[in-house]
Amino acid sequence: MTTVALFGAGGKMGIRLGRNLARTDFEVRSVEVSDIGKDRLRSEIGAEAVAPEVAIKGADVVILAVPDTVIGKVAKDLVPQLDPGTMVVVLDAAAPFAGDLPERADITYFVTHPCHPVIFNYGKTDAELHDHFGGIAAPQGAVNALMQGPEEHYALGDSIARAIYAPVNRTHRCTVEQMAYLEPGLSETVCASLLVVMRQAMDEVVKTGVSQECARDFLLGHMNILGAVIFDEVQGVFSDACNKAIEFGIPVLMKDDWKRVFEPEEILASVKRIT
Repeated sequence: MTTVALFGAGGKMGIRLGRNLARTDFEVRSVEVSDIGKDRLRSEIGAEAVAPEVAIKGADVVILAVPDTVIGKVAKDLVPQLDPGTMVVVLDAAAPFAGDLPERADITYFVTHPCHPVIFNYGKTDAELHDHFGGIAAPQGAVNALMQGPEEHYALGDSIARAIYAPVNRTHRCTVEQMAYLEPGLSETVCASLLVVMRQAMDEVVKTGVSQECARDFLLGHMNILGAVIFDEVQGVFSDACNKAIEFGIPVLMKDDWKRVFEPEEILASVKRIT
């Protein structure tokens, strides 16, 4: 049996992971330092927190379900205590890419992050349709990177990813650097920023007297069909009027050099800001 030590088990992400791990054959040892987190762990998972030194003794895998801002500090204290061959699983590429993980050649670092359920959700149940984050009912992808460690450890890391983010329909293997391009680069710097702008644009239309309900229905409906065409979910073409609006709209909305957010130094700077 594979033994998993889950650090931050009483936090928001820790509870999500712990609930899914409880459905597997992994032996799970939960670590939580706050009283509130311990109470949450007890009430929502039915598990009791154990001391860190108890959790890591003989553990095969250690999962750090803690905020990016403290991963470096937690890892600095924890990693020297681990047995050789232990796998440390980190849930985001930011801290590993920033160099916040301590050097130790005889352990494995595995980085995994969920893709979240795609917006083209064809779920048949209410639970699937309303699982926007993932890890409950809607299938999602996951991105993995074997940062260091023997190649045979990738399969173990992948099985952990599929368990904690279940249900998972597929996983993608990347490098840690490539994961940083995905997040924060693609998902946050670009996607989240543009979505905030779209919400602000909707609010501007509401100021003209259009009801918020009307503007929201109109915007989200067009996001659905426009997104389906742009991302090859369906075959289709835009009208000449729409293409002309795009041609003139992009230069107004975007700086000519906006793609510099994907330059290596910009990605690193973004990662440094959140770690």
